[in-house]
Amino acid sequence: MQLIWFRNDLRSFDHAGLTHALATQEPVVAVFIATQVQWQRHDMAEVKRDLIFTRVADLSKQLAKLNIPLLIEAVDTYTDSVGLITKLCQKYGVKQVHMCVDYELNEQKRDEYCTRSLNPLGIKVASYHDSVIFPPGHVAKNDGALYKVFTPYKKQWLKQFKQAIPGCYPKPKAQTASFSQAELNTQLEQSQHEPQKIEDKLNQLKIPFSYPGVSSVKSWQAEFVGSEEAILNALRRFCKEVVEDYQRNRDFPLLDSTSKLSAYFAIGSLSPRQAINRLLAEQGDSLFEPDSGAGVWLSELIWREFYRHHVADDPRISQGFAVKKEYQTLRWRNNKADFAAWCEGRTGFPIVDAAMRQLNQTGWMHNRLRMITASFLVKDLQIDWRWGEQYFMRTLIDGDYAANNGGWQWSASTGHDAAPYFRIFNPTTQGERFDKKGGFIRRFCPELGEVPDKNIHQPQAYLKVFNANSSYPDAIVDHKSAREITLKMYKAE
Repeated sequence: MQLIWFRNDLRSFDHAGLTHALATQEPVVAVFIATQVQWQRHDMAEVKRDLIFTRVADLSKQLAKLNIPLLIEAVDTYTDSVGLITKLCQKYGVKQVHMCVDYELNEQKRDEYCTRSLNPLGIKVASYHDSVIFPPGHVAKNDGALYKVFTPYKKQWLKQFKQAIPGCYPKPKAQTASFSQAELNTQLEQSQHEPQKIEDKLNQLKIPFSYPGVSSVKSWQAEFVGSEEAILNALRRFCKEVVEDYQRNRDFPLLDSTSKLSAYFAIGSLSPRQAINRLLAEQGDSLFEPDSGAGVWLSELIWREFYRHHVADDPRISQGFAVKKEYQTLRWRNNKADFAAWCEGRTGFPIVDAAMRQLNQTGWMHNRLRMITASFLVKDLQIDWRWGEQYFMRTLIDGDYAANNGGWQWSASTGHDAAPYFRIFNPTTQGERFDKKGGFIRRFCPELGEVPDKNIHQPQAYLKVFNANSSYPDAIVDHKSAREITLKMYKAE
C-alpha cells in the first residue's frame, strides 16, 4: 500500500507524490486531515478554510476517476495528525507515505516527527519540493549562503531555470490495483463513490474560528467554481489574454488585470511548474524579457520562491522575529483605537479604507493596496507590522505565511531586500496615482459616491460643506507629521 498525505498540494495534475505512488503499481490510497485547532493557532482565515474544503471535495472526485479513494479525517493538532497517519499505516500495511514539503517551522517539526515515528516501523517517507521550482538552498552563492537581495537571487534563479526548464508530470492514469487486497474498510471504500457524503462531512467538520472575517469563497467570487479544470482554464486565460498587459495595468485595483490565482498557489491547487510552463507556451521567449508582462509576472513567482527559501532556512522568521535584528525592538506606538480604525476601513484616507473594506468583504485585496495599507499601518500609525501580518492572515483567502511575512517585513523595512525605512508611501498621492477618478474607492466606500473626482482623495472639506450628515471620518493622522515621527523612530535604533 502507498499512502499520499495531501496538505498544501490539493491537486491531481502535476503532483510528484501522486505520480511516484502510482509508479509503484501497488495499491494507492490518499488521506486529507483537517487540523483546525492548529489552523487557528496559525491564524488561518475561515474563507481560506472554505476554499480548502471546497477543493478537497473536488479532489475526491478527481481521485475517484483514478480509482484512488480519499479518506477525510479531522484532529486538533499537527502532533495528532502524525499519530493518525501512524495508525493508518499500521492498519492498512502501508509501505511508503508520500507528501509535499512545507517550509514553516511547525510544519517542518511535524514532518520530522512523522519520519521519526514511521521509520522504526519500516515505513518510508518520500518528500517532494512540489511548491517551488528549486528546493531551498539550490539558488545560492558560491559559498552556499542564500542571497539576501532579490535581484542577484533572480539572476541566479533564471540562469539555473534556463539550463533545465522543468516540465510538468504527465496526466495520471487510473490505477488497477484491487482494494480488497488492502482490506480497506467500508468508509474508505465508499469515499471514492459518494462525493455528496464527502461534501456533507466537510461541512460538518467546520468549527467557528475565534476571529472575524468572511467565511465563504463566494464572498471572493460570487460564481465560484472550484474544479481543477476551472483553475487550469483560469491560468490559461490569464497567460493568453491578460498577462501581455500585466506590466501596464497590474497596479490599478479597478482593472481586472491580475491573475487572481494566488489563493490556488497558497493551497497547492496550482503548481509553479504549471504556471511557468503555461506562461512559456502562451508567451514564448518574452517570458525572459524583464519588462514584458510575462516577465514581470514571472518575477512575482520568483519573489514567492525567494520568501519560501528564506522561511525554510531561518526558523526565526516563523517565530515572529524581524529579519534585520536592529529593528527587532522598534518603539511602536501601537494605539489600539488606530489599529481598529485601520482594520475596519475608517482611517479617513479613502484608498486605505476602500482597500481594507475590500479585504473584509471579500477575503482578498489587490497587491498594490496591500503595500499601501501595510505602509500606512507601520509608517503612518507606527503600529507593529506583526499586528498587520496577523490580521491579513486571519482574513485573506490566499494567506501564505512566507509571502505574507515577506510582504509585511518589506513594508516595515525589516526584511530581506526590504524597502528602505525612509521610503514611506503617501496614501493620498498613492490613491491619486492608482485610482485617479476614485472608481475603486466608491465601490467600497459608498458614502463617498457623490464626491466629485477632484475631491475624492481628500473628501472631508467637500463633505463638510455639501453633506453635513456624511458618516465618513476625518483623517486619523496627519501624514506629514507621522512621517517625521517614523523617521525618528527608525533612526533611534
